[in-house]
Amino acid sequence: MEMARVFSGIKPTGNLTLGNYLGAMRRWVEVDQHQADAVFCVVDLHALTVEHDPARVRRLSRQAATLLLAAGLDPELCTVFVQSHVDEHARLSYVLECVATDGEMRRMVQYKEKAARERERGGSVRLSLLTYPVLMAADILAYGTDEVPVGDDQRQHVELTRDLAVRFNQRYGHTFVVPRATHPVVAARVMNLQEPGSKMGKSDDSGPGIVYLLDEPDVVRKKVMRAVTDSGQGVVYDRAERPGVANLLEILAACTGGNPEDLAAVYDSYGALKKDTADAVVDILKPVQARHRELCADPAYVEGVLRVGAEKARGMARPIVDTAYRAIGLLPPVTEVASGAASGAVPAVSGGSREVLNVAR
Repeated sequence: MEMARVFSGIKPTGNLTLGNYLGAMRRWVEVDQHQADAVFCVVDLHALTVEHDPARVRRLSRQAATLLLAAGLDPELCTVFVQSHVDEHARLSYVLECVATDGEMRRMVQYKEKAARERERGGSVRLSLLTYPVLMAADILAYGTDEVPVGDDQRQHVELTRDLAVRFNQRYGHTFVVPRATHPVVAARVMNLQEPGSKMGKSDDSGPGIVYLLDEPDVVRKKVMRAVTDSGQGVVYDRAERPGVANLLEILAACTGGNPEDLAAVYDSYGALKKDTADAVVDILKPVQARHRELCADPAYVEGVLRVGAEKARGMARPIVDTAYRAIGLLPPVTEVASGAASGAVPAVSGGSREVLNVAR
């Protein structure tokens, strides 16, 4: 029985966080790369949908790829690459834009929220912010993906991907696997330490509430010890009424393999809970940071992994994208120049000399 193909991507819009690690990366390492034909991608094209510094995007893309390897992704078990290194993503994205509708794009919740924030700041909204769910669909469909592990915030985008795949297949002939979203139970939900009602997001870059994967131990401890708790007495696990304490308990549970409800019974003070949570976070990040230092000292290895990964990804994606091009009505490319006439050859005149171009069928 063939393993299901799984596609996951990480966007280099900020430094990777404890939330990225506990919520997704650790599962990729411990489960997906062993149980699936797993494809992992640094989706750098998605970082261009908002105002950005080109040098920073390059730096964060390299850092994200290095951290994926430092966290334990093994290029012998999975495919790791950078999105922009494989042209098929952009090629397929345009074809899917010709299948998607304006109304579908404008209904995307993330577009509406991000566009509203940009306008509040007095900025203009890039067209790519509207269309990036189609690029995300191309990321997924180009690989014949069976499963896409996502959180609630990306569920709508996977539904769009499914709709586009079905619509394309119905109009132009069966071309794409229709993927399904999976919602891994293991993934921890890590919230901002200063705003426990908000996700610990890497794009925020508002330091005190976010633990970054490369934070020094002293910095981690300081952030956790200053975490917002609640006005109530005692350590109780209640996500709705006591979100600050619940967040600490969930982080501690995710780091130690415990259960938040059981852990709550162990503590009678916020201070002790914070200290143990800080120690657990430092311990879980220590091997990742050590391996990251090793990889940074050997950039040629990381570049080699990304080069081979892009070649593997291209080999998977190109036949699917070429099929989509033919299905939607595009002419096959000219593939070689022959010195003499061939059956079905198309003559071309260049600089007074006669050449014959063979057109791939």
